[in-house]
Parts: sequence; C-alpha cells; structure tokens
Amino acid sequence: MKVSLSVPFLRLWIGSTASGLATWALPFVLGLVTVKGTITATELGIALAARTVGFLIAVPVGGILSDRMGPRRVILVSSLAGMASVPLIIAGLFGSEPWTSVILLLGAIVVGMGQGACRPAYQAIVPEVVSIDGLQAANAAMSISVRVTSLAGPAAVSFLAIVLGTEAALSAIAVLWLVSATIPPQGKSQQTRDASQSLERATFSFFHEFLAGAQEAKRHPWFIAGLAALTTVIATGYSVTAVLVPGISQEVSGGATLMTATATAYMIGALAGAVLVTRWRPVNTGWTALVGLSLYGLVPFSLLIADYIAVPITAFFVAGVGIEIFNVPWFTAIQKEIPRDRLSRVSSLDFLFSYGLAPAGLSLMTPLASAFGRDAILAASGVICLAGPVLAMCVRTTRHFSTRKVSGSHGVS
Repeated sequence: MKVSLSVPFLRLWIGSTASGLATWALPFVLGLVTVKGTITATELGIALAARTVGFLIAVPVGGILSDRMGPRRVILVSSLAGMASVPLIIAGLFGSEPWTSVILLLGAIVVGMGQGACRPAYQAIVPEVVSIDGLQAANAAMSISVRVTSLAGPAAVSFLAIVLGTEAALSAIAVLWLVSATIPPQGKSQQTRDASQSLERATFSFFHEFLAGAQEAKRHPWFIAGLAALTTVIATGYSVTAVLVPGISQEVSGGATLMTATATAYMIGALAGAVLVTRWRPVNTGWTALVGLSLYGLVPFSLLIADYIAVPITAFFVAGVGIEIFNVPWFTAIQKEIPRDRLSRVSSLDFLFSYGLAPAGLSLMTPLASAFGRDAILAASGVICLAGPVLAMCVRTTRHFSTRKVSGSHGVS
C-alpha cells in the first residue's frame, strides 16, 4: 500500500502541516516572550488556559458545522480565525495600555477556537480526498506531518524570533494559518451538502446535532471502548510526562538532559511508528492498536529507575512507536466506519474527551504526588496505562475496530 501523491491529497497535507506548525509554534513564542520578561509566568499560564478553553468550545461546534456545511468551509473559517488572532496577540503582548492583557486573552481564545474547529474538519476531509484503500497510508502521512512539525515548529520560530524578532515569528504564524485556509482542496461531498442544507436549516439545533453525533458514537462499541482507553492514557501517562519529568530530570541529570533526551526519543519513535504503519496492516487491527497504546505504560515505570538514563529513553522511544501504531488505525477506522454526514461530530467527540480531560490530569498530578509519593503515582499511572487498553480489548468489536465481520489476513503490502 502506497500513499497517494495526488494533487488533492498533497494540498491537504500541506494545509494540515501549516496548521500543525502554527499550532506548535505559538506556545513556544509565548514562552520566549515570558523568558524575556515581556509577560509574566502567570499571564502565560492564563493565556494558555484561555487557548485550551477556546479549543474545547470549538471542537464540538466545528464538528457540527463540518458535517452540515462541509469540512473545507470549516477549515477556511477556522484558519482565518487563527490568522486573525495574531494581531490581537501582538497587541496584547506589546501594548502599553492596562487593558492589553485582556486583548492577549481574547487572542488566545480565538486561536484556540481556530485550532479546535480545524481538528475534526481535517479528519473528515481525508476520506473525501483519498480512496478507502489508501486511508491508512494517508493518515500515516498526516501523522508524520504532525511529528515533524512538533519538532520543526519550535525550532523554526525560535530562529525567527532570535534573528528577526518576536513580531516576525508571530507574523510567520499568521502566514501559516493563511496557507491552511487557502491550500486544502474542496471535498467531494460538498455539492450534496449544499443541495440538502436548505431543507435542513429550519430544524438546525446545535444540541440535537451534537446529540446525533453522540448517538452515532454509541452505535460503535469499539469507538467508546477505544476512546475510554485513549482518554485514560492521556489523562494519566501524558500528565506524568508533563508534570513529573522536569523534576526527575533535575534530580537525575542536574538539568534538562533527561527531559530533552526522552522527548526527542519519543518523537523519533513516533516518526518510526508512523512510517511503519504506512505499510503494515495486521490481521487484528484494533487489538494491535490497543497494544500499541498500552506501551505508554512503560514510561511511568521507566521513570522509577531514571538513574539508568537509557531505560527511560528506551521506554519513551517504544511508547512513541506504540502511539502511532494506535493513532493511524484509530483514525482510519473512524473514517471508514462512521457515515460521512456524522464523521466530523464523532471525530470531535474523540478530541473533546481525549484532550479535554487532559487538563484535569495535569492539575491533579502534583497534589497526588505530594499526598501519596511520586513513586506511588508513577507506578499507579503505569498500571492504569497498561490496564486501560487491555480492558478495552474485552469489547468484542475492538478486535478490528469495526462492527462488521472481518475476514482474511493482511501483512505488509
């Protein structure tokens, strides 16, 4: 199986990559201006929290609108919103008036909404551009883009900020949002949506549309089980990584050496995993994906013996491979199994729950570690990350991430 290099998919990939670069770069720019003393750490935290709030508000709304009006239109509007947020952020960072902090907050909310609405729309437009047989390879290519941009985005924006200044770096982010808005192709089903839209407009209700998406999700037990497992891993394992690793790194290496090495190992592993699944199609797709997800449980356990630095580095690498063994089949299954007219809404539920509950894990990790001890929390997180996907495998339809009977075997193609 090879990734289709058609012009529509290439345009989609470029737009998604630009959106990813803009998403990863902005928090790094805000971190740089915090280091310079332009804003305080408290203001940074509030701005990032506001961005998260905007993201969580826009994800379900974007999913509903994407199903109603087509993902391409949502990508256009949400990307333009991301671009429009940049002048607000610049004014909020460098203005001298007392109310400039409010403008920064507004800009952070707007960009969060743009990012949130983009996510389900980009997921939904993939099967409108790529054939069913090419979905897994296409999703792998999109995932490779995410991993590359997560590394290249901060590095590129840091270079621009140092050489040309923070305003130039923020302006580059605006250009990336413009690329995301204009480059992606039109979906194949847009004309069908346009024809039916006038008939449905009178009965339009955000609540009922969201409820219809939730009801569709309930029709697929594998989706509910897989989402529960993914949410568990993100809320526990990812929180351990974000909150406890910096302190462990300081103890073990006297600085950021362990933190940097493990983050790099994870990204390299994720790239390797994404490349692997461009061609690998295991017989039991869902079970294989859930085993890959469970590998993140190795990360908390490895941090118990972080003095042997090679152990956590290896664990992070393996977890990176595993997360893409999960991600790519997971997205592919959603695109194949969910009807096109409800795909964006179901995808929005995926992002809403898996990423929406992450802040709860982040906020609880430090007090839990203080109450029960860091090692106990690491061990418990490892067990939970391993157990969640295993429990999901008990749901029969998770074997293939499908409610339909699957026959035959597949290998590397």
